[in-house]
This record gives sequence, structure tokens and C-alpha cells, in this order.
Amino acid sequence: MPPLRPVLATNESSAMQTATIFNHETVALDGERFSDCEFRDCRMIYRGGEAPKFDNCSFVGCDWMFEDAAANTLAHLRTIWTVGGKAPVQAIIKTITEVGR
Repeated sequence: MPPLRPVLATNESSAMQTATIFNHETVALDGERFSDCEFRDCRMIYRGGEAPKFDNCSFVGCDWMFEDAAANTLAHLRTIWTVGGKAPVQAIIKTITEVGR
């Protein structure tokens, strides 16, 4: 597997990636900031840390992966849905889709 890009040495956010083209790369998202970037056929990996920030970025053919804490959160939501808690999960989805409106 190719190394994740960008790679963080600490838990702090790295500098903003600006006007960068990512092509067929595996990109670590936690705590990252991107502005005017293009992501083409990338593996976008979020592990449940600080949410990434995107400003005027485009995404073509990317796969979005959730690992570690992020995957655990999705598994928990799936469990809630499965045991009959569809309304709370739907409320979360509604909140997500209303952001920016």
C-alpha cells in the first residue's frame, strides 16, 4: 500500500494544502486543510480525528474510507438502525445533509 499523503508527525494539523492535484493517491484526512485542490481517483481515509476542511476542492472518482474511530462510529449507527432506532439515525442524516443550506 502506498504511504498516506499528507503524513503528520504529530496530532496537530499540518499546513493547508493549496492548489494541489492528488492523482491516484491515498490521502489521510484527519486534521487536514485543503484549498483549491483536485482529488482524482484517490482513496480518502478518515480515521475519526479532527474533521478535515475543504475549500473549493473537487473530487472525481474518489473512494471514501472510514477507519479506526470513524469506522466504529459508523458501526454503532448501523447497530442503532438495526435494533429499530431508524428515527435517530435519520435525524443525524438530515442534520448532515442540511449543512450549508
